[in-house]
Amino acid sequence: MDFSFSQQQAEFRDAVRRFLVVEAAPEQLREYWETPNGRSEEMRGKITGQGITALSVPETYGGLGQDDVDWVRILEEAGYHGIPDSLADAAYVAVGLLNALPEGHPLAAEWLPRMVEGQARIAVGHPVNPLLHDGEIADHLLLWHEDAIHALAPSQAALTLNASIDQSRRLYGVQWQPDANSEVCDAATGAAIWRECLNRGALATAAQLLGLARCMLDLGVDYAAQRKQFGKPIGSFQAVKHHLADVAVKIEFAAPVVHRAAWSLANGHPRVDVHVSHAKLAASEAALAAARKSLQVHGAMGYTWEADLQMFMKRAWALEAYWGDRGFHKQRIATAVLADGAPLGPGNTF
Repeated sequence: MDFSFSQQQAEFRDAVRRFLVVEAAPEQLREYWETPNGRSEEMRGKITGQGITALSVPETYGGLGQDDVDWVRILEEAGYHGIPDSLADAAYVAVGLLNALPEGHPLAAEWLPRMVEGQARIAVGHPVNPLLHDGEIADHLLLWHEDAIHALAPSQAALTLNASIDQSRRLYGVQWQPDANSEVCDAATGAAIWRECLNRGALATAAQLLGLARCMLDLGVDYAAQRKQFGKPIGSFQAVKHHLADVAVKIEFAAPVVHRAAWSLANGHPRVDVHVSHAKLAASEAALAAARKSLQVHGAMGYTWEADLQMFMKRAWALEAYWGDRGFHKQRIATAVLADGAPLGPGNTF
């Protein structure tokens, strides 16, 4: 299996990175959080201009028609720069769900062109992930009910804001009554679509966690190079080097696992569930280690509001349980590995 990315994929990732370096500085993100809904329409318009919201929309609807492998590096950059994960939920997870509907479905025909134009916010609700991102300002809700897919406007549901440790997140509990009018896909067809949706949500979270881990490592390295004790940068002390080196190793081991999961999802690999859960676990471990070690390097000031590190630590802590916590993904792996006749060994397991 070839884990390398094409030149086109690398160039698009680099273009998004240059854009986010300028447009998504931490001080700018803090300003967005202080608005009533925590979002910036101007920023959303610029993201649309970069082609991100059109990335996986089919060309027949005006999109770029790209797949999960094309998305994974973009999601890493979104994590690195602290872009709210509602973007991934709408432009990646929700679009993937709409793409999976039967060909020519009117819901896809209505909403996919609007996503290309940046005129649609779609929130997705699933039993593993019941809280809706940006539910109050969403244009449409896609909700699970006994494996059927239901679509409704936010005004048709009762939404309750749930506070998060990460102030960039606007999560809403939802109460609603399913009926025949809201059902767009029955359980027989919806079960496979929801399974793919769950994997796509977990992969998106894993990629963002990988980007977060890299960001927190960079923040720790920069601080260690500037902060001095006993007349020397603390980065010259062996104990500090070991802390940061441990994080770097975890990131390097997690990256190919996340990239394999993207390839498996894009190509319908029969063990995609295991690959995605492995990616979520590996990326979570890397991000949590990066948060812990970078905080130790910074000292207590790393948790203060003035320090950029606290923004990314809180995001990592929140995403660790998003689209399935560690217990959920460990159980999926255990079920596959311990099944009778499971293909095991270096070439089959990990």
